[in-house]
Amino acid sequence: KEQLVMSLEKVFEVGPFFRAEESHTRRHLSEFVSVDVEQAFADAEDVMVLLEQLVQHTCKAVKEKCPKELEALKHKIRVPDVPFKRLTYDKVLSDLKKNGIEVPWGEDIPTEAHRVIGKLYPTFYFITDWPTHSKAFYIKPREDNPKLCEGFDLMWRWIELVSGGTRIAEKALLISRLKEKGLKPEDFKYHLQAFDYGMPPHAGWAIGLERLTMMLTGKKNIREVTFYPRDRDRLTP
Repeated sequence: KEQLVMSLEKVFEVGPFFRAEESHTRRHLSEFVSVDVEQAFADAEDVMVLLEQLVQHTCKAVKEKCPKELEALKHKIRVPDVPFKRLTYDKVLSDLKKNGIEVPWGEDIPTEAHRVIGKLYPTFYFITDWPTHSKAFYIKPREDNPKLCEGFDLMWRWIELVSGGTRIAEKALLISRLKEKGLKPEDFKYHLQAFDYGMPPHAGWAIGLERLTMMLTGKKNIREVTFYPRDRDRLTP
């Protein structure tokens, strides 16, 4: 995706995603469909606006075009207002502390903590300004505070639907981040070579289609919206 924005500027992709998933929960799979967007000359805020408009449009379309299906599922879709609320990582930790849950700064937010936040904000909301070390190596650190990055998650109640952010466009910085993550730059040679030809500023995100379908249908287990779900305990059929 990142390499394609050098020539196509706006990239949209739907494809299978495979992960050695260690979590065994109602929302995790080892194989799922990812709906991705990558855009040149854009930052995290630009693609967040695009994302919230897309989610709003999707909810509206399903509500208007699938009334019989929703009735059969006994599920009502609420079309969300935009813009979605933006919560910083620090704000989330502060809200959790007020509710008796301490999460050390820099740590990922555990499931039970997300459930608490989901009750405080029972709709769609973004979590922004994550600690840089907690996100992927290609997410751009903030220029005014490199300890934080321009990454974000779109949450629906307590479930993460989307992860995205501004990408690193400078080769030297990308190599530095790879090393910080304990990765070998030579293993990413094919990708790093593209940056020698001029990588534009860019940003993007990826939606897990099955989690989106959970939201649209009101199902509580991702396996109920997946044809032949595959997880750490099931590979066939």
